[in-house]
Amino acid sequence: MIVVPTAAALRFVGAATWAALSHNRVDEDVWTHAQDVPHVRLGQSADLVLVAPATADLLARAAHGQADDLLTNILLTARCPVLFAPAMHTEMWEHPATVDNVAVLRRRGAIVLDPAEGRLTGTDTGPGRLPEPAEIAEFAELLLTRPDALPRDLEGRRVVISAGGTREAVDPVRFLGNASSGRQGYALAAVAAARGAEVVVAAANVELPAPAGVEVRRVVSAIELAEVVEKAAQAADVIVMTAAVADFRPTATAEHKIKKGAAEPTEIPLARNPDILRELVQSRRPGQIIVGFAAETGDETGDVLAHGRVKLQRKGCDLLVVNDVSQGRAFGRSDNAAVILSADAADVTLAHGPKTLLAAAVWDAVSARLSS
Repeated sequence: MIVVPTAAALRFVGAATWAALSHNRVDEDVWTHAQDVPHVRLGQSADLVLVAPATADLLARAAHGQADDLLTNILLTARCPVLFAPAMHTEMWEHPATVDNVAVLRRRGAIVLDPAEGRLTGTDTGPGRLPEPAEIAEFAELLLTRPDALPRDLEGRRVVISAGGTREAVDPVRFLGNASSGRQGYALAAVAAARGAEVVVAAANVELPAPAGVEVRRVVSAIELAEVVEKAAQAADVIVMTAAVADFRPTATAEHKIKKGAAEPTEIPLARNPDILRELVQSRRPGQIIVGFAAETGDETGDVLAHGRVKLQRKGCDLLVVNDVSQGRAFGRSDNAAVILSADAADVTLAHGPKTLLAAAVWDAVSARLSS
């Protein structure tokens, strides 16, 4: 990794610190070590250029092709993916000049993330906060693995995603639940937003930072999840159900914590939860694409894919992403492997890799259907 600080960046962190952290020489301008022609060579040899934070000033200079410091020279010579992670005040991000500059950069093929929403400087809050470092790193890793993973092919599309795992209350402190962390759903949301979609996530008990540029609506139970998803689905082009939804819920929730002893229940009656995915398929609008996820384990009746194909037929969705969750796979991890099934196309097998990589493959399949 080579760090190329701007003059403004060096007012916050000195060149010696950057050199120590990166284990590489830090050039501060086009004149230092000029014999190595760094303003050309660094761009030519880069696998990825990441600009974080990308200020309003930097975005403006990049959009207009200025080359008045080492970084902007590199941006003109780089032929690899260029990723901008903006950070600025809300008014600056929403100013027509910045909006136009971002549009220009995206049209030229640069990836400009939407900023996160939250606390800014002083008491101000709103869109403009730098995306979480972990999220930026995941995008960088994705582009190093698949440079073409973030086309703007979902521009103008509305996407609804469910993520996490539902909880069905037994009493005020206990619930029936599962081990889903919501990582795959959030990865799908982040990649969809980077590809231009307007994204709403129904997050069931997810404790992760919200992806930048994504609207998150928090829910707890399967009934709450169904209400949020079904309402958002009315205006959606694509629905992706990654949440692990409890099949059953207690018929009643105890008002007080259930104690051990003579009064403890010998059984907890259960009621079936709605089949949200199936209901979405039955009520879908023309042209709406619906993607399901199936966390499966093999048993004596069939392997993971056999169960997945039965579920695809039963649910009736366009695509079903099947992953093997036996032996601690998938849940809570940053990596995943899966097979994308459909009734009208060949299976797509995805080897183990970051969940953002699987997300990109899912959106490739969805985008192809939207185009056709």
